[in-house]
Amino acid sequence: MKTTIKSGLSALAMTAICAGALGAAEMGNVDKPIKLAINEWTGQHVTTHVAGEMLKAAGYKVEYVTAGMMNQFQAIADGDIHATLEIWSSNVSDQYAVLKGEGKLEELSDLGLDAKEGIAYPAHVADLCPGLPAWEALKDCAMNFATAETLPQGRLVDYPADWGTPGADRMTGLDLPFKAVPAGSEGALIAELRASTEKKSPLLITFWQPHWAMSAYDVKFVELPAGEAACFEDPAWGPNPNAVNDCDFAPSRIFKAGWPGLKEQWPAAHEILVNYTLAVEDQQPMMGAVDVDGRKVEDVVAAWMGANEAKWKPVVDAATK
Repeated sequence: MKTTIKSGLSALAMTAICAGALGAAEMGNVDKPIKLAINEWTGQHVTTHVAGEMLKAAGYKVEYVTAGMMNQFQAIADGDIHATLEIWSSNVSDQYAVLKGEGKLEELSDLGLDAKEGIAYPAHVADLCPGLPAWEALKDCAMNFATAETLPQGRLVDYPADWGTPGADRMTGLDLPFKAVPAGSEGALIAELRASTEKKSPLLITFWQPHWAMSAYDVKFVELPAGEAACFEDPAWGPNPNAVNDCDFAPSRIFKAGWPGLKEQWPAAHEILVNYTLAVEDQQPMMGAVDVDGRKVEDVVAAWMGANEAKWKPVVDAATK
């Protein structure tokens, strides 16, 4: 896993110094709850609950609203949800850009997580498909991944349908003989990894980091052509002259967005959410505590908050004192 991200302490300490120099913001309507979106994956739950606990520590009321990643943006534009805390640039809907361009969404800032998405496999699969991690190896061993559902093609387990079709896009772009089958949920993706690791069976999957499963199941990424902008716009670019998406995912940026009325209604909360960052080395163990150890998100986040005040309290203090 990459380790080039800012440390939680230094990022938040610098934020607090800068914000403190400007003075604390007004609290606004503390009697009205701030509604935060809860999407479909554990990391987002952790990210959002840390933000929520920071807002509570500042004196706000918080509600968590279950919302699909792809359909949450209109609800934010309408003011029914006030912020979403973990948007992946590689998997965001076109609607987001439209609403942002119309001034109906405010992009708050980057979350700070070091991220990667790609086509992946458990390490043992390299023995079943000689030539991995090079993507060209998949041309010759696709039948090893075939199921009754996909014959004569291999099977790729893609993201859940409402996360988009990035895996399918790459199979088409690179002209690989694989059929992408959407997983039902993040949990279903993990179940695939677990079963493949236990049975030493073939598995090709669309996956991402940070995620506790990357280390738990020794997951490797297929080496695809670099995800440059031209790949997504010009069919002539890349190994397949007749298609776009014949490359890896574009480098992922993870950011936050909110309702445009957030700053006016809760100025200090807006400042907290803008300045909030979370390091991968903090998020990933919390994800494992939830998904592997079976602990509640609320309990895991509460324990982390108690043990790591220096990583989040300066941001709250700078906005409120």
